[in-house]
Amino acid sequence: MKLKKLLSKIFASVLILSVCAGCVQQTNSVSETEGSALDETTLNVYTALEDDQIAEYLKGFKERFPEVKVNITRDSTGIITAKLLAEKDNPQADVVWALSAANLLVLDSHDMLAPYAPKEIDKILPEFKDSTQTPKWVGIDAWETAILVNKEVLESKGITDIPTSYEDLTDPQYKGLIAMPNPASSGTGTLTVNGILTLYGEEKGWEYLDRLHENVAAYLHSGSAPAKNAAKGEYGIGISFGYRCIKSAKDLGDNGVVVFPEEGSGWDLEANCLIKRPEGEKEIAKKFLDWAIEDEQIQKYSVNYPIVATGIGDQIPEGYAVNPVDQLIKEIDLKWCADNRDRILAEWTARYDGKSE
Repeated sequence: MKLKKLLSKIFASVLILSVCAGCVQQTNSVSETEGSALDETTLNVYTALEDDQIAEYLKGFKERFPEVKVNITRDSTGIITAKLLAEKDNPQADVVWALSAANLLVLDSHDMLAPYAPKEIDKILPEFKDSTQTPKWVGIDAWETAILVNKEVLESKGITDIPTSYEDLTDPQYKGLIAMPNPASSGTGTLTVNGILTLYGEEKGWEYLDRLHENVAAYLHSGSAPAKNAAKGEYGIGISFGYRCIKSAKDLGDNGVVVFPEEGSGWDLEANCLIKRPEGEKEIAKKFLDWAIEDEQIQKYSVNYPIVATGIGDQIPEGYAVNPVDQLIKEIDLKWCADNRDRILAEWTARYDGKSE
């Protein structure tokens, strides 16, 4: 009960969140579906999952439904959201799998989500699902800001200090060594900026981001790219998210250090939904959403993320804090973030977009 109350306090604003649409960008399309509009042997899935998670997660579904061709369209959160919005009048996706809950509410504000309650919905915590009687979205896990430090790159510049906080990142010795996600295209970038504005207050938050900007070498259009590229030696510090930082740090051995900022981490939920189709929604799409929250799947999510839709996983993944909920910035108001989304992104773009990839 204590866990449920704590999660409820942290995630309560998700239940009333209402967000407006972002800018539209282009990405690759899924394969064309042959045959009738309700071809139950083809499933088009849009996702922002990490590339290296998809194959492992999908094994169970493919084994159960070997006759179904699963077309995956994968990109960063902002780009997937923009693609879905661009396709509003001619939807191509059947389901969305593991996209930011806030961004699913962008789609819902455009009447793009079809209500559907997966078979095991009752086990999902209230904070991880839409509050309507028949939910339009269901969460699977939470993710948060983290930092990967490549000690070898820093030492090549004569730097031995490891940053442990947001404030440390503004130290002039790190000038030109930091990569960060662009919040206009990356959900990780958005939750990081929102976290900073919450911690510092808006006025001082922008002042902090101005100081951080002095040290940033580039803003990348992916939440995972800063960590991946830091692991490759392109940057000394990559602002990213927990799973990717921990994964990339393993590639670096003793030279990789994962940091969860002392002040706390910005956060969001990964969630699923059924896309409304003019010709009706496929039964195989509903079966996918049933499968996506079965115990075996939740267990797979918990291998990578400590906070899942049923609570904290049985085993905290290596590299995370003993109580990962404590790392999340509890004062974040997602409704405020949503109401001010366009204004915040416009301000961020005006100030910092000159260093975007």
